[in-house]
Formats: sequence, C-alpha cells, structure tokens
Amino acid sequence: MSVFKKISAQDIKDNPFRLIGDDWGLVTAVKDGSVNMMTVSWGGVGVMWNKPVAFTFIRPQRYTFGFLESESGFTISFFDEDCRKALQFCGSKSGRDYDKVKETGLTVVYTEEGLPTFAEARLVLVCKKLYAQPLNEESIVEKEMVSPYYQDDYHKMYISEITEVLVK
Repeated sequence: MSVFKKISAQDIKDNPFRLIGDDWGLVTAVKDGSVNMMTVSWGGVGVMWNKPVAFTFIRPQRYTFGFLESESGFTISFFDEDCRKALQFCGSKSGRDYDKVKETGLTVVYTEEGLPTFAEARLVLVCKKLYAQPLNEESIVEKEMVSPYYQDDYHKMYISEITEVLVK
C-alpha cells in the first residue's frame, strides 16, 4: 500500500457532489478470494453517530451486491479522467460475465484491512458497514421518484464508517 498516504476524512479536498455524481467511483469488495467492482454514481458522505460516513446504494440484482453482503467492509475508489473507460466498463458489464479486473487493466492492491482497491485510484474511502436497509416505495415521500427509478428492484442503502482515507 505504499502508493497511498493516509489523511483524515475532514482533509478530503474534493467536492463530494462532483466526486460521486460526475466523476463516479468504484465500489469494490472481496468474496471467497475474488474481487469485484461496480461503478457508482449515487451516494454521499457526511457525519452520522459522530463518525465520518459514506453512503451508497446497490441493487440486489447486481453481481457486486453479493460481495458487499458477504463482508463487513469495502472500498470506494475515485480516479482521474484517464480511467473513465474502465469506470464505464464496470458500470455497464457484469462481473458474472466478465473478469472486470482483467478487462479494465486496473491493478488490485489491498488495504491494511485486506480490502481491495486499485493502484490507479487517486482517492480511496475504506468503509466498514454500520447500517444497511432496502429502500421501498412506502418510504419514498416524493412519489414521482418511483417510476423513473424503480419497478420492483429497489436499491439497498449502505451507511458505512469511513475508517481510512487514502490518497496519492
């Protein structure tokens, strides 16, 4: 992990709206020794229970969902623009059908906790799950949000403590 240095969550300089909504990130987890990642563009960062947290949303149909469910931790990695094609691939192809690490050419490295991320990342949030719950139609207050985003396949929300922030 010598490619990264640790900073506190409060020292992240990036605008979280651009970082997550525009730049995208890779949620990456390990299951039974295999690594899988998917592109995420929904989520955020903040403070909950006096801890720095990241929250993200994963549909149960996604192959990565099983990886997140199997372990207590995962990473969210952010990249420079030169990795955009890899992010597009990871957001449009399933790990059921492709070895995404091989297809993207990204280099897997592991955090001190043994969680996978990538040497090419410029910012990594190391996350430990604190809370997870499926979204549901009954809880969506703005009902016009249901039809454009959901039929019967609601995301599961994960709120996770940011235990480390790694930067280049």
